Amino acid sequence: MVARRKATVAAEITGKVTETLVEEGMVVEAGQPVAKIDSTLAATDFALATARVEAADAAVTAISADLRDAERILERTRSLSQKNFATEADLTRTEARVNVWRAQLAQAKAQLAAAKLDSRRAGEVLEKHTIKAPFGGVVVDRSAQPGEMISPMSAGGSFTRTGICTIVDMDSLEVEVDVNEAFIGRVHKGGPVNAVLDAYPDWTIPAYVIAIVPTANREKATVKVRVGFREKDPRILPDMAVKVTFLDDTAASGATGGTAAPERAAAAR
Repeated sequence: MVARRKATVAAEITGKVTETLVEEGMVVEAGQPVAKIDSTLAATDFALATARVEAADAAVTAISADLRDAERILERTRSLSQKNFATEADLTRTEARVNVWRAQLAQAKAQLAAAKLDSRRAGEVLEKHTIKAPFGGVVVDRSAQPGEMISPMSAGGSFTRTGICTIVDMDSLEVEVDVNEAFIGRVHKGGPVNAVLDAYPDWTIPAYVIAIVPTANREKATVKVRVGFREKDPRILPDMAVKVTFLDDTAASGATGGTAAPERAAAAR
C-alpha cells in the first residue's frame, strides 16, 4: 500500500522552531500552518522596508507638487516673454527648473518602485517563517520540536533537522502489484480487482486497475501494476500489506455476491 502524495514538509530557510502546530494523526488542509520559525529579524526587515516605501511615496508626492508649481511658473513666463515682459534668460532658467523637477520625479518614482520590490521581498521572506502544508492530508509523523534548529539542507553531524512533519494524502492511497509476465496480458486498465488487507482478512475491497507501468523487472520477470480503490475507507492505511485478485471482466460483470472466479491473485504492497 503506497501513497502517491506523501511529503516531508521542510522549511525553505534556516532558523529555530518556535511553535509546532500539528500532531500525529491530525488532519490538515492545503496551506494550513504546521510550524513557525523565529521571525524577529525578518519582521524588523519587513517593517523597515515598509517604512522606506512610505518615505519614497511621500517624496514622489512632494516632488510632484513642486513640478506642478514650476510648470505653472513656466507657462506664466512664456506668456510674459511673448509680451516682452520677461527676458529670454528668465524663460530659459524657468524651463531648466522644470526639467530638473521632472528628472527628480523620475528618480523618485524609480526609488519608490525599488522600495516596493524590496518590501515585497521582505514580506515573502517573513512569510517563509510560517511553514504550511503543501496539500491536504493526515500527519503521520512529527519530527521537529520547539527550540530545535531546522534547515532546508542537512547539516552533517549537527542537531539541525531538515523536516517538520510528514503528511500523507489518504485519497492518493493505492496498491502497487508485481504481476508475473506470463499473466500481464490478461490484465488491462480499468479491469476489476478485489483487494484484501492482511489486517482485515474478511473484508473484500472492490478495486480497479489504474495503469500498467510500461517497464519490466528483468530479475523478477514481473511488471508493476497500479491498483486503485473504488471507495475510500479510513481503515486503509499506508504501508499495509494487501493481497489483490484480478477478476475476469465477464465473470465480474455477471457476478453477484463474489461469485466471479479470480483470474490471478498476487501479494502487493
